[in-house]
Amino acid sequence: MEAVITQSSTAEAKKSQGFGKDPVEVRDTDHYQQEYVEGFVDKWDELIDWDARYESEGDFFIELLKKRGAKRILDVATGTGFHSVRLIEAGFEVCSVDGSAAMLAKAFENGRKRGHILRTIQADWRWLNRDVHAAYDAVICLGNSFNHLFDERDRRKALAEFYAVLKHDGCLILDQRNYDAILDDGFSTKHKFYYCGHQVSAEPEHVDEGLARFRYTFPDDSVYYLNMCPIRRDYVRDLMQEVGFQKIATYADFEDEESTGTADFYIHVAEKKYYGAEDIQEDDGGTTREVDNA
Repeated sequence: MEAVITQSSTAEAKKSQGFGKDPVEVRDTDHYQQEYVEGFVDKWDELIDWDARYESEGDFFIELLKKRGAKRILDVATGTGFHSVRLIEAGFEVCSVDGSAAMLAKAFENGRKRGHILRTIQADWRWLNRDVHAAYDAVICLGNSFNHLFDERDRRKALAEFYAVLKHDGCLILDQRNYDAILDDGFSTKHKFYYCGHQVSAEPEHVDEGLARFRYTFPDDSVYYLNMCPIRRDYVRDLMQEVGFQKIATYADFEDEESTGTADFYIHVAEKKYYGAEDIQEDDGGTTREVDNA
């Protein structure tokens, strides 16, 4: 049952997260750090539900990375550490990055509970290579995190930083909500693959072409918000191509896009490796776009 939202809990959330008098006008990339307040971070794992997420996701990302021979992974939006821990347990070498100090602290705590010491770096994606001094086989940016970037210049800069930190044959795995469906048809969710905590509600209370404002309600009646930019699927694919990625495959909820109906999330796999015309082929089951190398 969804918690009853009181005016006092809503007002307190707006105050603590720094949204001011008109929250729908907060469309600033740099504001995300104020949104991930300690109380919200402490409840984030209730939203994810690690056990349910393990079951729904399976080995999807592990298999994608193994197929590409990846060993060193940079998790640039580690959040509370779910994917970092998952990949460490699968045998990968992982460095965990986040722009939120509170999220990194929670990720480190979660790692220790499971017997792992996470390598953590607090970094802004737009200047990632200033703080990360190594090359990686793969970068993962999951949990709808890329949509914290409201300015196209910031998105291009972040993608360029991801590209630069990758080895010559590396790949970027980036996901996003299906904002095409939200903008065109309204919000709906299967509540199966990503936010699996069934006593928690995560729904938009305002959507326009420049903002999707999500309200998160928890069983103790606490309420928190995130302001996200609802960028569309093909726009993200175009940006990846323009930054220099050579082949981009897109999946819908861990499946072939053509067979799954309306997805909750899209997952883009962008290859840095140069592909000649003789190398072009469909693989992995995703919807694939090849870059014209002529």
